[in-house]
Amino acid sequence: MTLSSPQSAEPTSPFKGKVAHVMRRFVPDKWGGTESVVFNLARSYIRQGMESPVFCTDMFATPGTQRFNEVPIQRFRYVFPWLFLSDEARAKLQLKGGSPLSFGLLHALWREPGVTVIHAHAQHRLGGIARTVARWRGIPYVVSIHGGYLTLPEEQASQMQDPFRGKPEWGKLFGWLLGARRVLDDADAILCVGRDEHERMRQRYGEKAHYVPNGVHTERFRQADASAFRQHAGLKPGEKLVLCVSRIDYQKNQRLLVSAFARFAATRPEWKLALIGAVTVEAYRDAILADIKHAGLEGRVLLIPGFAPDDPLLPSAYKAADVFVLPTVHEPFGIVILEAWAAGVPVIASRVGGIPGFSHDGQDILLFEKNDEDGLLERLERLADDAPLGERLKQQASHEVIRYDWDEVALDVCSIYASAVIARGSRTV
Repeated sequence: MTLSSPQSAEPTSPFKGKVAHVMRRFVPDKWGGTESVVFNLARSYIRQGMESPVFCTDMFATPGTQRFNEVPIQRFRYVFPWLFLSDEARAKLQLKGGSPLSFGLLHALWREPGVTVIHAHAQHRLGGIARTVARWRGIPYVVSIHGGYLTLPEEQASQMQDPFRGKPEWGKLFGWLLGARRVLDDADAILCVGRDEHERMRQRYGEKAHYVPNGVHTERFRQADASAFRQHAGLKPGEKLVLCVSRIDYQKNQRLLVSAFARFAATRPEWKLALIGAVTVEAYRDAILADIKHAGLEGRVLLIPGFAPDDPLLPSAYKAADVFVLPTVHEPFGIVILEAWAAGVPVIASRVGGIPGFSHDGQDILLFEKNDEDGLLERLERLADDAPLGERLKQQASHEVIRYDWDEVALDVCSIYASAVIARGSRTV
């Protein structure tokens, strides 16, 4: 990817066509990194006069078509194709993991007029649907790796399989027919948000693997008003805030932050902690709440189950923070770091996944080793006690974040689309 410079002009796409996005779900109250990428790419293309519909299942929604801030969303009924799944198992698969099958999505994508490129934001059966329709129509398809593929830790992969472990999978035949195991092999391009994932993909797939980091709308966070969130959270004048914005999930490791904060706050009564994010693992949320109660932090730790992506309280929360922490154990990229940078908040994060690939330890971020509570605590204490350090981190980050404007990211993705169309010799159907 060619990152933008602060002097870049308004980007103009080298590609003019219709891009159909395929993903698991798209609901504002379950917002995550994948939703942010799809929404911002689609909106950027629409504002350049292109069509960019989103096709997804109706998880946590109703089937049909609606618009979300300019972007058309088409939702379809689906199934998790295993026998004897309990309601609890289905609920877990809706929140995270699983490989849904949607015949309605397949039919609608095949019938959608004028599609030039299909952009799959899922692998397995949904990715297989994108692959199959692209082959039927003679058009290219590209695949984005959002949650990690070659770099996904084994423990997390195992946890995601727990709901259907040992259950008969009647969807295997459809997976075979759709080429679910060949989604990456047959893709015209593979987009990786993390450098570590990109390096491994290039070893396997060569030049068709591209590094395309995520982006941010800098001005939205830079110009936010901190007072709205401070009032919402009941923060008093003089109180300071540690913020973590991430899905409530074992992957994001908020329990480590709660434990470190308990030690940090023991001698700093003016500090509070806010954990904001959609709940994708309810048992993990319950464990966090138990930790908060056990540490006697009920009045000092707020757990807020996420804001809608267009809610002004989200950028306000960043602006209200004095320190941002991302204690994740696995992170292909970390959009929230860009958002914190844009809001002018010093960042502490674990040294995992794609984070070291776009940040610079000691310059625009403080990194600590995965699961190292003492290391996290030491960095919290440094920022609390060394105001000039925080200012240096913020200043450097403010220069760095400008390079990740969403419109520039969308422009680079369009260049990949254009190359795929030329290479495939595709025509609009």
